[in-house]
Amino acid sequence: MAGIGVKLDKIYEKNTLITTLSGMSYSTVVTIAPMVIVIGAIFAMMKLLQFDKLEYSERELFSCTVLYIFVFALIATSVLNAVVSRYIADKIFEDEYGAIMPCFYFCLALTLVIGLVPAFVFFVHEYVVGKVDPVFILFSFIGYVALMFVFHAMQFLNICKEYEKITLFYLIGMVLGVVSALLINMMIHHVIYSMLLGVDIALILVCVLEYAQLIKFFPVNDHQYTKVCGHFKTYWSLIISNTLYILGLYAHNFVYWTSEMRVVVRDSFVCAEPYDMATFLALITNISASVIFITAVERRFSGKYRIYVEKLIGGRLDDIETAKNRMFRQIGVELLGLVRIQFIISVALFLIFIVVLPQIGISGFIMQMYPCLAAGYFILFLMYGGMVFLYYYNDLLGAILTSATFLVTELVVTLIVRNYTNVWYGLGVVLGSSLGFVICYIRLRWVERNIDRHIFCEGNIKPYGKGQKPSNRVYMKS
Repeated sequence: MAGIGVKLDKIYEKNTLITTLSGMSYSTVVTIAPMVIVIGAIFAMMKLLQFDKLEYSERELFSCTVLYIFVFALIATSVLNAVVSRYIADKIFEDEYGAIMPCFYFCLALTLVIGLVPAFVFFVHEYVVGKVDPVFILFSFIGYVALMFVFHAMQFLNICKEYEKITLFYLIGMVLGVVSALLINMMIHHVIYSMLLGVDIALILVCVLEYAQLIKFFPVNDHQYTKVCGHFKTYWSLIISNTLYILGLYAHNFVYWTSEMRVVVRDSFVCAEPYDMATFLALITNISASVIFITAVERRFSGKYRIYVEKLIGGRLDDIETAKNRMFRQIGVELLGLVRIQFIISVALFLIFIVVLPQIGISGFIMQMYPCLAAGYFILFLMYGGMVFLYYYNDLLGAILTSATFLVTELVVTLIVRNYTNVWYGLGVVLGSSLGFVICYIRLRWVERNIDRHIFCEGNIKPYGKGQKPSNRVYMKS
Protein backbone atom coordinates (compact mmCIF):
# COMPACT_ATOMS: atom_id res chain seq x y z
CA MET A 1 0.00 0.00 0.00
CA ALA A 2 2.86 2.35 -0.67
CA GLY A 3 0.63 4.46 -2.90
CA ILE A 4 -1.52 5.38 0.07
CA GLY A 5 1.37 7.22 1.67
CA VAL A 6 1.94 9.40 -1.40
CA LYS A 7 -1.74 10.29 -1.61
CA LEU A 8 -2.00 11.00 2.12
CA ASP A 9 1.09 13.23 2.06
CA LYS A 10 -0.58 15.39 -0.59
CA ILE A 11 -3.77 15.56 1.48
CA TYR A 12 -2.07 16.34 4.79
CA GLU A 13 0.56 18.79 3.52
CA LYS A 14 -1.56 21.87 4.41
CA ASN A 15 -1.99 20.58 8.00
CA THR A 16 -5.50 21.93 8.61
CA LEU A 17 -8.62 20.46 10.17
CA ILE A 18 -10.20 19.98 6.75
CA THR A 19 -7.17 18.14 5.37
CA THR A 20 -7.06 15.95 8.48
CA LEU A 21 -10.69 14.95 8.00
CA SER A 22 -10.06 14.42 4.28
CA GLY A 23 -7.10 12.17 5.03
CA MET A 24 -9.11 10.07 7.47
CA SER A 25 -11.94 9.83 4.92
CA TYR A 26 -9.54 8.66 2.23
CA SER A 27 -8.05 6.06 4.56
CA THR A 28 -11.58 4.86 5.34
CA VAL A 29 -12.34 4.48 1.64
CA VAL A 30 -9.15 2.44 1.23
CA THR A 31 -9.72 0.09 4.16
CA ILE A 32 -13.32 -0.46 5.24
CA ALA A 33 -15.61 1.20 2.67
CA PRO A 34 -16.15 -2.01 0.63
CA MET A 35 -17.29 -3.86 3.78
CA VAL A 36 -19.65 -1.02 4.72
CA ILE A 37 -21.11 -0.98 1.19
CA VAL A 38 -21.80 -4.73 1.24
CA ILE A 39 -23.44 -4.55 4.68
CA GLY A 40 -25.50 -1.56 3.57
CA ALA A 41 -26.67 -3.33 0.42
CA ILE A 42 -27.82 -6.43 2.33
CA PHE A 43 -29.69 -4.30 4.87
CA ALA A 44 -31.29 -2.34 2.03
CA MET A 45 -32.54 -5.58 0.48
CA MET A 46 -33.94 -6.70 3.82
CA LYS A 47 -35.76 -3.41 4.31
CA LEU A 48 -37.14 -3.05 0.79
CA LEU A 49 -38.26 -6.68 0.51
CA GLN A 50 -39.74 -6.77 4.04
CA PHE A 51 -37.41 -9.50 5.16
CA ASP A 52 -38.61 -9.24 8.76
CA LYS A 53 -42.08 -10.46 7.75
CA LEU A 54 -40.83 -13.83 6.50
CA GLU A 55 -41.02 -17.01 8.51
CA TYR A 56 -38.26 -17.51 11.06
CA SER A 57 -36.88 -20.59 9.26
CA GLU A 58 -36.52 -18.69 5.97
CA ARG A 59 -34.83 -15.73 7.62
CA GLU A 60 -32.37 -18.00 9.40
CA LEU A 61 -31.62 -19.94 6.21
CA PHE A 62 -30.71 -16.78 4.30
CA SER A 63 -28.76 -15.23 7.19
CA CYS A 64 -26.70 -18.37 7.81
CA THR A 65 -26.05 -18.80 4.09
CA VAL A 66 -24.68 -15.27 3.74
CA LEU A 67 -22.67 -15.68 6.97
CA TYR A 68 -21.06 -18.89 5.76
CA ILE A 69 -20.35 -17.49 2.28
CA PHE A 70 -18.48 -14.47 3.64
CA VAL A 71 -16.65 -16.13 6.54
CA PHE A 72 -15.34 -19.15 4.68
CA ALA A 73 -14.58 -17.25 1.47
CA LEU A 74 -12.45 -14.88 3.56
CA ILE A 75 -10.67 -17.76 5.28
CA ALA A 76 -10.00 -19.56 1.98
CA THR A 77 -8.56 -16.48 0.27
CA SER A 78 -6.53 -15.33 3.28
CA VAL A 79 -4.35 -18.45 3.39
CA LEU A 80 -2.12 -17.21 0.53
CA ASN A 81 -2.44 -13.45 1.09
CA ALA A 82 0.90 -12.77 2.76
CA VAL A 83 3.05 -14.85 0.42
CA VAL A 84 1.25 -13.45 -2.64
CA SER A 85 1.88 -9.89 -1.45
CA ARG A 86 5.57 -10.71 -1.02
CA TYR A 87 5.78 -12.27 -4.49
CA ILE A 88 4.08 -9.30 -6.16
CA ALA A 89 6.34 -6.82 -4.37
CA ASP A 90 9.46 -8.74 -5.41
CA LYS A 91 8.42 -8.96 -9.07
CA ILE A 92 7.53 -5.29 -9.29
CA PHE A 93 10.90 -4.41 -7.74
CA GLU A 94 12.58 -6.60 -10.39
CA ASP A 95 10.41 -5.05 -13.17
CA GLU A 96 9.03 -8.49 -14.06
CA TYR A 97 5.43 -7.38 -14.61
CA GLY A 98 4.72 -10.37 -16.83
CA ALA A 99 5.03 -12.61 -13.76
CA ILE A 100 2.01 -11.04 -12.03
CA MET A 101 -0.78 -12.72 -13.99
CA PRO A 102 0.68 -16.26 -13.71
CA CYS A 103 0.67 -15.70 -9.94
CA PHE A 104 -2.93 -14.52 -10.14
CA TYR A 105 -4.15 -17.59 -12.03
CA PHE A 106 -2.05 -20.07 -10.06
CA CYS A 107 -3.14 -18.71 -6.68
CA LEU A 108 -6.75 -18.44 -7.82
CA ALA A 109 -6.70 -22.15 -8.68
CA LEU A 110 -5.18 -22.99 -5.27
CA THR A 111 -7.70 -20.78 -3.49
CA LEU A 112 -10.60 -22.47 -5.28
CA VAL A 113 -9.27 -25.89 -4.28
CA ILE A 114 -8.85 -24.79 -0.65
CA GLY A 115 -12.34 -23.32 -0.57
CA LEU A 116 -14.35 -25.70 -2.73
CA VAL A 117 -13.25 -29.08 -1.37
CA PRO A 118 -14.85 -28.59 2.06
CA ALA A 119 -17.66 -26.54 0.49
CA PHE A 120 -18.61 -29.42 -1.81
CA VAL A 121 -18.97 -31.75 1.19
CA PHE A 122 -21.10 -29.16 2.97
CA PHE A 123 -23.36 -28.54 -0.05
CA VAL A 124 -23.96 -32.28 -0.44
CA HIS A 125 -24.82 -32.52 3.26
CA GLU A 126 -27.10 -29.50 2.93
CA TYR A 127 -29.01 -31.19 0.10
CA VAL A 128 -29.13 -34.76 1.45
CA VAL A 129 -29.63 -34.09 5.17
CA GLY A 130 -30.99 -30.54 5.25
CA LYS A 131 -33.39 -31.05 2.33
CA VAL A 132 -32.56 -27.59 1.01
CA ASP A 133 -33.76 -26.75 -2.50
CA PRO A 134 -30.95 -27.48 -5.01
CA VAL A 135 -31.67 -24.15 -6.75
CA PHE A 136 -30.97 -22.31 -3.50
CA ILE A 137 -27.78 -24.36 -3.06
CA LEU A 138 -26.73 -23.45 -6.62
CA PHE A 139 -27.23 -19.75 -5.90
CA SER A 140 -25.19 -20.17 -2.70
CA PHE A 141 -22.41 -21.89 -4.64
CA ILE A 142 -22.28 -19.12 -7.25
CA GLY A 143 -22.06 -16.44 -4.57
CA TYR A 144 -19.33 -18.34 -2.71
CA VAL A 145 -17.15 -18.77 -5.81
CA ALA A 146 -17.72 -15.18 -6.90
CA LEU A 147 -16.76 -13.83 -3.49
CA MET A 148 -13.53 -15.86 -3.43
CA PHE A 149 -12.68 -14.36 -6.83
CA VAL A 150 -13.51 -10.84 -5.56
CA PHE A 151 -11.32 -11.17 -2.46
CA HIS A 152 -8.48 -12.68 -4.48
CA ALA A 153 -8.55 -10.00 -7.19
CA MET A 154 -8.72 -7.22 -4.60
CA GLN A 155 -5.31 -8.16 -3.28
CA PHE A 156 -3.77 -7.81 -6.74
CA LEU A 157 -5.61 -4.57 -7.46
CA ASN A 158 -4.23 -2.97 -4.31
CA ILE A 159 -0.80 -2.83 -5.94
CA CYS A 160 -2.30 -0.79 -8.80
CA LYS A 161 -3.04 2.00 -6.29
CA GLU A 162 -6.58 2.41 -7.64
CA TYR A 163 -8.21 2.17 -4.23
CA GLU A 164 -11.04 4.53 -5.12
CA LYS A 165 -11.92 2.36 -8.11
CA ILE A 166 -12.16 -0.73 -5.93
CA THR A 167 -14.67 1.07 -3.73
CA LEU A 168 -16.48 2.28 -6.86
CA PHE A 169 -16.68 -1.29 -8.18
CA TYR A 170 -18.30 -2.41 -4.95
CA LEU A 171 -20.72 0.50 -5.03
CA ILE A 172 -21.77 -0.19 -8.63
CA GLY A 173 -22.11 -3.91 -8.02
CA MET A 174 -24.12 -3.60 -4.81
CA VAL A 175 -26.48 -0.95 -6.21
CA LEU A 176 -27.16 -3.19 -9.20
CA GLY A 177 -27.59 -6.13 -6.82
CA VAL A 178 -30.26 -4.34 -4.79
CA VAL A 179 -32.12 -3.29 -7.94
CA SER A 180 -31.86 -6.82 -9.36
CA ALA A 181 -33.24 -8.32 -6.15
CA LEU A 182 -36.26 -6.01 -6.35
CA LEU A 183 -36.93 -6.82 -10.02
CA ILE A 184 -36.46 -10.57 -9.53
CA ASN A 185 -38.83 -10.57 -6.57
CA MET A 186 -41.48 -8.92 -8.76
CA MET A 187 -41.19 -11.88 -11.13
CA ILE A 188 -40.81 -14.89 -8.85
CA HIS A 189 -42.33 -13.53 -5.60
CA HIS A 190 -39.82 -15.31 -3.37
CA VAL A 191 -37.84 -13.00 -1.11
CA ILE A 192 -34.84 -15.10 -0.01
CA TYR A 193 -34.24 -16.43 -3.54
CA SER A 194 -34.44 -12.89 -4.90
CA MET A 195 -32.05 -11.56 -2.25
CA LEU A 196 -29.51 -14.35 -2.72
CA LEU A 197 -29.62 -13.99 -6.50
CA GLY A 198 -29.23 -10.21 -6.09
CA VAL A 199 -26.10 -10.78 -3.99
CA ASP A 200 -24.79 -13.16 -6.69
CA ILE A 201 -25.35 -10.60 -9.46
CA ALA A 202 -23.63 -7.90 -7.42
CA LEU A 203 -20.58 -10.08 -6.71
CA ILE A 204 -20.31 -11.27 -10.31
CA LEU A 205 -20.35 -7.67 -11.54
CA VAL A 206 -17.60 -6.78 -9.07
CA CYS A 207 -15.63 -9.81 -10.36
CA VAL A 208 -15.91 -8.61 -13.95
CA LEU A 209 -14.93 -5.03 -13.12
CA GLU A 210 -11.96 -6.10 -11.00
CA TYR A 211 -10.69 -8.57 -13.59
CA ALA A 212 -10.99 -6.00 -16.38
CA GLN A 213 -9.00 -3.52 -14.32
CA LEU A 214 -6.37 -6.15 -13.54
CA ILE A 215 -5.94 -7.04 -17.22
CA LYS A 216 -5.62 -3.35 -18.02
CA PHE A 217 -2.70 -2.95 -15.62
CA PHE A 218 -0.98 -6.27 -16.40
CA PRO A 219 -1.66 -7.19 -20.04
CA VAL A 220 1.48 -9.34 -20.36
CA ASN A 221 1.61 -12.95 -19.16
CA ASP A 222 4.97 -14.78 -19.29
CA HIS A 223 3.36 -18.12 -18.27
CA GLN A 224 6.20 -18.88 -15.84
CA TYR A 225 4.11 -20.71 -13.25
CA THR A 226 7.07 -22.62 -11.80
CA LYS A 227 8.48 -19.36 -10.40
CA VAL A 228 5.38 -19.00 -8.28
CA CYS A 229 5.83 -22.51 -6.87
CA GLY A 230 9.45 -21.79 -6.02
CA HIS A 231 8.50 -18.59 -4.21
CA PHE A 232 5.90 -20.46 -2.15
CA LYS A 233 8.52 -23.03 -1.20
CA THR A 234 10.86 -20.28 0.00
CA TYR A 235 8.27 -18.30 1.98
CA TRP A 236 6.07 -21.10 3.28
CA SER A 237 6.27 -19.55 6.76
CA LEU A 238 4.23 -16.58 5.52
CA ILE A 239 1.40 -18.95 4.66
CA ILE A 240 1.53 -20.51 8.13
CA SER A 241 1.59 -17.21 10.05
CA ASN A 242 -1.25 -15.67 8.07
CA THR A 243 -3.37 -18.83 8.26
CA LEU A 244 -2.95 -19.05 12.03
CA TYR A 245 -3.93 -15.40 12.40
CA ILE A 246 -7.05 -15.75 10.24
CA LEU A 247 -8.11 -18.89 12.09
CA GLY A 248 -7.65 -17.00 15.34
CA LEU A 249 -10.10 -14.35 14.17
CA TYR A 250 -12.89 -16.92 13.97
CA ALA A 251 -11.82 -19.78 16.25
CA HIS A 252 -13.65 -18.39 19.28
CA ASN A 253 -16.85 -18.15 17.23
CA PHE A 254 -16.46 -21.76 16.11
CA VAL A 255 -16.13 -22.86 19.75
CA TYR A 256 -19.44 -21.26 20.68
CA TRP A 257 -21.05 -22.78 17.59
CA THR A 258 -20.68 -26.07 19.46
CA SER A 259 -22.04 -24.75 22.77
CA GLU A 260 -25.57 -24.62 24.17
CA MET A 261 -25.93 -21.22 22.55
CA ARG A 262 -25.82 -22.64 19.06
CA VAL A 263 -28.67 -22.60 16.58
CA VAL A 264 -28.93 -25.37 13.97
CA VAL A 265 -30.66 -24.49 10.70
CA ARG A 266 -31.81 -27.24 8.33
CA ASP A 267 -29.55 -29.74 10.11
CA SER A 268 -26.62 -28.14 8.28
CA PHE A 269 -25.88 -24.57 9.32
CA VAL A 270 -24.65 -23.95 12.86
CA CYS A 271 -24.20 -20.53 14.44
CA ALA A 272 -24.42 -18.78 17.80
CA GLU A 273 -26.39 -15.65 17.00
CA PRO A 274 -25.93 -13.72 20.29
CA TYR A 275 -22.18 -14.31 20.36
CA ASP A 276 -21.77 -13.66 16.62
CA MET A 277 -23.66 -10.38 16.96
CA ALA A 278 -21.56 -9.35 19.96
CA THR A 279 -18.42 -10.17 17.95
CA PHE A 280 -19.64 -8.03 15.06
CA LEU A 281 -20.29 -5.08 17.39
CA ALA A 282 -16.81 -5.46 18.90
CA LEU A 283 -15.30 -5.49 15.41
CA ILE A 284 -17.18 -2.34 14.43
CA THR A 285 -16.07 -0.67 17.66
CA ASN A 286 -12.39 -1.13 16.79
CA ILE A 287 -12.33 -1.30 12.98
CA SER A 288 -11.11 2.29 12.80
CA ALA A 289 -7.77 1.01 14.14
CA SER A 290 -6.96 -0.25 10.64
CA VAL A 291 -7.64 3.22 9.22
CA ILE A 292 -5.45 4.88 11.85
CA PHE A 293 -2.67 2.34 11.37
CA ILE A 294 -2.65 2.66 7.56
CA THR A 295 -2.51 6.45 7.86
CA ALA A 296 0.32 6.43 10.41
CA VAL A 297 2.51 3.73 8.87
CA GLU A 298 2.24 4.94 5.29
CA ARG A 299 2.82 8.59 6.16
CA ARG A 300 5.57 8.30 8.76
CA PHE A 301 7.12 4.89 9.40
CA SER A 302 7.59 3.91 5.75
CA GLY A 303 9.62 7.11 5.25
CA LYS A 304 11.91 6.28 8.16
CA TYR A 305 12.26 2.71 6.87
CA ARG A 306 13.12 3.93 3.36
CA ILE A 307 15.76 6.32 4.70
CA TYR A 308 17.37 3.50 6.69
CA VAL A 309 17.51 1.23 3.64
CA GLU A 310 19.03 4.02 1.56
CA LYS A 311 21.70 4.63 4.20
CA LEU A 312 22.67 0.97 4.09
CA ILE A 313 23.75 1.45 0.48
CA GLY A 314 26.88 3.55 0.71
CA GLY A 315 26.07 5.51 3.89
CA ARG A 316 28.44 6.19 6.76
CA LEU A 317 28.21 4.04 9.89
CA ASP A 318 27.05 7.01 11.99
CA ASP A 319 24.30 7.79 9.47
CA ILE A 320 23.19 4.15 9.43
CA GLU A 321 23.00 4.04 13.23
CA THR A 322 21.08 7.31 13.38
CA ALA A 323 18.58 6.16 10.76
CA LYS A 324 18.15 2.81 12.53
CA ASN A 325 17.44 4.44 15.90
CA ARG A 326 14.93 6.83 14.37
CA MET A 327 13.20 4.00 12.56
CA PHE A 328 12.73 1.84 15.67
CA ARG A 329 11.76 4.87 17.72
CA GLN A 330 9.03 5.51 15.16
CA ILE A 331 7.60 2.01 15.72
CA GLY A 332 7.01 2.84 19.37
CA VAL A 333 5.53 6.19 18.46
CA GLU A 334 3.09 4.64 15.99
CA LEU A 335 1.95 1.87 18.34
CA LEU A 336 1.45 4.27 21.24
CA GLY A 337 -0.35 6.70 18.97
CA LEU A 338 -2.62 3.91 17.77
CA VAL A 339 -3.43 3.02 21.39
CA ARG A 340 -4.25 6.61 22.36
CA ILE A 341 -6.45 7.48 19.38
CA GLN A 342 -8.21 4.13 19.11
CA PHE A 343 -8.90 4.10 22.86
CA ILE A 344 -10.80 7.38 22.57
CA ILE A 345 -12.78 6.16 19.56
CA SER A 346 -13.55 2.76 21.11
CA VAL A 347 -14.71 4.26 24.41
CA ALA A 348 -16.98 6.71 22.55
CA LEU A 349 -18.52 3.95 20.40
CA PHE A 350 -18.81 1.67 23.41
CA LEU A 351 -20.84 4.25 25.32
CA ILE A 352 -23.03 4.93 22.27
CA PHE A 353 -23.72 1.22 21.77
CA ILE A 354 -24.46 0.67 25.48
CA VAL A 355 -27.03 3.48 25.43
CA VAL A 356 -28.56 3.18 21.95
CA LEU A 357 -28.60 -0.53 21.09
CA PRO A 358 -30.94 -1.62 23.92
CA GLN A 359 -33.44 0.92 22.61
CA ILE A 360 -33.65 -0.94 19.28
CA GLY A 361 -33.88 -4.43 20.73
CA ILE A 362 -30.22 -5.44 20.94
CA SER A 363 -29.74 -6.28 24.61
CA GLY A 364 -29.56 -9.26 26.99
CA PHE A 365 -26.81 -11.78 26.28
CA ILE A 366 -25.42 -9.73 23.41
CA MET A 367 -24.70 -6.65 25.51
CA GLN A 368 -23.36 -8.75 28.37
CA MET A 369 -20.74 -10.36 26.12
CA TYR A 370 -19.94 -7.20 24.14
CA PRO A 371 -17.64 -5.36 26.63
CA CYS A 372 -15.13 -8.20 26.97
CA LEU A 373 -15.08 -8.79 23.21
CA ALA A 374 -14.63 -5.07 22.51
CA ALA A 375 -11.57 -5.03 24.78
CA GLY A 376 -10.24 -8.15 23.08
CA TYR A 377 -10.53 -6.73 19.56
CA PHE A 378 -8.87 -3.51 20.72
CA ILE A 379 -5.78 -5.52 21.70
CA LEU A 380 -6.12 -7.75 18.62
CA PHE A 381 -5.75 -4.85 16.18
CA LEU A 382 -2.75 -3.60 18.16
CA MET A 383 -1.19 -7.07 17.92
CA TYR A 384 -1.70 -7.19 14.17
CA GLY A 385 -0.05 -3.79 13.85
CA GLY A 386 3.02 -5.27 15.51
CA MET A 387 2.90 -8.26 13.13
CA VAL A 388 3.01 -5.88 10.17
CA PHE A 389 6.29 -4.47 11.52
CA LEU A 390 7.64 -8.01 11.82
CA TYR A 391 6.79 -8.53 8.15
CA TYR A 392 8.72 -5.35 7.35
CA TYR A 393 11.88 -6.90 8.84
CA ASN A 394 11.24 -10.37 7.41
CA ASP A 395 11.02 -11.89 10.90
CA LEU A 396 8.79 -14.74 9.78
CA LEU A 397 9.54 -16.86 12.83
CA GLY A 398 8.35 -14.01 15.04
CA ALA A 399 5.16 -13.70 13.01
CA ILE A 400 4.48 -17.44 13.36
CA LEU A 401 5.12 -17.38 17.12
CA THR A 402 2.81 -14.37 17.50
CA SER A 403 -0.10 -15.83 15.52
CA ALA A 404 0.33 -19.33 17.01
CA THR A 405 0.33 -17.93 20.56
CA PHE A 406 -2.77 -15.91 19.76
CA LEU A 407 -4.65 -18.88 18.28
CA VAL A 408 -3.71 -21.51 20.90
CA THR A 409 -4.30 -19.23 23.89
CA GLU A 410 -7.62 -18.05 22.50
CA LEU A 411 -8.83 -21.61 21.89
CA VAL A 412 -7.78 -22.95 25.30
CA VAL A 413 -9.22 -20.03 27.27
CA THR A 414 -12.46 -19.99 25.24
CA LEU A 415 -12.98 -23.71 25.84
CA ILE A 416 -12.59 -23.06 29.58
CA VAL A 417 -14.70 -19.91 29.99
CA ARG A 418 -17.63 -21.16 27.91
CA ASN A 419 -18.65 -23.16 30.99
CA TYR A 420 -18.90 -20.01 33.12
CA THR A 421 -21.00 -16.86 33.04
CA ASN A 422 -21.45 -15.26 29.63
CA VAL A 423 -19.88 -11.98 30.79
CA TRP A 424 -16.48 -13.64 30.34
CA TYR A 425 -17.15 -15.38 27.02
CA GLY A 426 -14.80 -13.00 25.22
CA LEU A 427 -11.92 -13.59 27.63
CA GLY A 428 -10.26 -15.95 25.14
CA VAL A 429 -9.87 -13.10 22.65
CA VAL A 430 -8.55 -10.78 25.36
CA LEU A 431 -5.89 -13.15 26.69
CA GLY A 432 -4.98 -14.57 23.28
CA SER A 433 -4.46 -11.10 21.81
CA SER A 434 -2.56 -9.94 24.92
CA LEU A 435 -0.11 -12.85 24.90
CA GLY A 436 0.23 -12.56 21.12
CA PHE A 437 1.13 -8.88 21.48
CA VAL A 438 3.67 -9.68 24.21
CA ILE A 439 5.40 -12.20 21.92
CA CYS A 440 5.26 -9.71 19.06
CA TYR A 441 6.84 -6.98 21.20
CA ILE A 442 9.61 -9.35 22.38
CA ARG A 443 10.39 -10.25 18.76
CA LEU A 444 10.47 -6.59 17.71
CA ARG A 445 12.97 -5.89 20.47
CA TRP A 446 15.01 -8.89 19.31
CA VAL A 447 14.99 -7.57 15.77
CA GLU A 448 16.17 -4.17 17.01
CA ARG A 449 19.11 -5.72 18.85
CA ASN A 450 20.06 -8.07 16.01
CA ILE A 451 19.16 -6.12 12.90
CA ASP A 452 22.78 -5.67 11.79
CA ARG A 453 23.40 -9.41 11.88
CA HIS A 454 19.99 -9.99 10.26
CA ILE A 455 20.82 -7.72 7.31
CA PHE A 456 24.52 -8.36 6.76
CA CYS A 457 24.97 -12.00 7.83
CA GLU A 458 21.88 -13.82 6.58
CA GLY A 459 23.00 -14.25 2.98
CA ASN A 460 25.24 -16.91 1.44
CA ILE A 461 28.36 -16.27 -0.61
CA LYS A 462 27.76 -19.52 -2.43
CA PRO A 463 24.31 -21.00 -3.04
CA TYR A 464 23.36 -24.23 -1.32
CA GLY A 465 23.79 -27.35 -3.44
CA LYS A 466 24.81 -31.00 -3.56
CA GLY A 467 28.11 -32.29 -4.91
CA GLN A 468 31.81 -32.07 -4.16
CA LYS A 469 32.80 -29.53 -1.54
CA PRO A 470 34.54 -26.49 -3.08
CA SER A 471 38.16 -25.85 -2.20
CA ASN A 472 38.92 -23.78 0.90
CA ARG A 473 41.48 -21.79 -1.09
CA VAL A 474 40.22 -18.28 -1.77
CA TYR A 475 43.33 -16.83 -3.37
CA MET A 476 46.39 -18.24 -5.17
CA LYS A 477 49.35 -16.11 -6.14
CA SER A 478 50.18 -16.54 -9.78
